[in-house]
Amino acid sequence: MSDDRRLVYSTEHGSHDKPMQARDNKRAKHISHAPAIRNPAKQGVRIRRESKGRGGKTVCVIDGLNLPDDRLKALLKRLKSQLGSGGAIKDGYLEIQGDHRDKLLALLDKEGIKAKPAGG
Repeated sequence: MSDDRRLVYSTEHGSHDKPMQARDNKRAKHISHAPAIRNPAKQGVRIRRESKGRGGKTVCVIDGLNLPDDRLKALLKRLKSQLGSGGAIKDGYLEIQGDHRDKLLALLDKEGIKAKPAGG
């Protein structure tokens, strides 16, 4: 290469993994994490409405239920049949299709579960 030209890009020197790892380590220091829940027993059950990433469809997500899997499935089945809608269990959360927050509050109260609406 002549002196009047400078190198802009080259694959001649191999992998550039080390600089990327160093950059990722610097970036990791600046990431702020959500505060940890100090006492999960006091958090309670929350019902929130979500529609992002679902093609515009609305679902109600019930989180904070500390129940074994078999009881979660039974509760989900009862809620779906009483609401006439679909639903699923994902990552320990109950997802009910549609916007049924008010009805879910009443149904969970009948089940003996105190819940609060979350979000707007």
